[in-house]
Amino acid sequence: MTLQTLPNLAMMHFMAAKSRNGTIVMLAFPGAEIIDIAGPLDVLCAAPCVRANDFDLSKAQRSVVVSEFGGPITTQPSGISVHTEPLASVARKTIDTLIVPGAYRMEHVINRPSLLKWVRTTAGRARRVVSICTGAFLLAQAGLLDGRRATTHWLRVKEFGQRYPKVTVEADAIFVNDGNIYSSAGITAGMDLALHLVEADWGADIALTIAKNWLLYVKRPGGQSQFSALLPNKACERLTIAELQSWIMENLNADLSVIKLAERVSMSPRHFARVFQSDTGVTPAKYVETVRIEAARRWLEDSSRPIETIAAECGMGDSERLRRSFIRRLGVNPSDYRRRFERQQSLNIH
Repeated sequence: MTLQTLPNLAMMHFMAAKSRNGTIVMLAFPGAEIIDIAGPLDVLCAAPCVRANDFDLSKAQRSVVVSEFGGPITTQPSGISVHTEPLASVARKTIDTLIVPGAYRMEHVINRPSLLKWVRTTAGRARRVVSICTGAFLLAQAGLLDGRRATTHWLRVKEFGQRYPKVTVEADAIFVNDGNIYSSAGITAGMDLALHLVEADWGADIALTIAKNWLLYVKRPGGQSQFSALLPNKACERLTIAELQSWIMENLNADLSVIKLAERVSMSPRHFARVFQSDTGVTPAKYVETVRIEAARRWLEDSSRPIETIAAECGMGDSERLRRSFIRRLGVNPSDYRRRFERQQSLNIH
């Protein structure tokens, strides 16, 4: 059978095997986060060792960390120094995967024309391009995400969408694949994405083995909303609405319909709905649901109250309604959320 007649699946495996001869190139810069660099690289480079079942590190996939001028760069917030090669060192290399990490502050990175030019040129030579966390800002600034879907850390998705309107932002995604470009949510989500790439290249068994060794999810349940603060951060300038928001938080199991809330501030329901959305950025109904979910989250994290009780106290009525709201907004049900985030009570040992 000739190469041209191979089935699509076999062709994919052939191309993946061929790509293993390439180098994984990690771009670094001062202020990058060390886990964005080390986490994905460790997962990706370990795959050949795991496949051989001997963990012979000489079989690890080749990788190189580069920076604009080479030499040591200091990561943040840990202050760990990472040795890097200059960008020119990979000019003649076959590049399998180009990875861009994130940083707390990306402004000093995305405003460097020479770096943007290198990213655009190098991305054209790579089999695939990956951003970790806020590294998506660099890819977007370079124009690589125009007309594509992407994600970034939940704290920065709003800013990302406003800055790059040509990008379709998937705010809740742990990672997104559009063509040969991949983007991940915040920090450790880069390792989730790396496992996905290992599965694509080496198979599900290898990805599962790495996940077990690294104590990772093969596929993390739910989206990144489960880690985020859902409450709108827009401050209300109108005192009446700000006071109403405080009252809502203190009376979660009251009738919080638009009609009742409008009565409380002496407005017609239609006028109240317009004013509330103008001041807060969300509808009254969505705000009320968000506040109730946030209260339920705190009780699930901090108390052992039954879920049915929590549903009643936060105004959801019953556990089924609470479950539906959690799944729709957070991607997980209340029981799973509690198992994942419950704060363990200290033990009194006598």
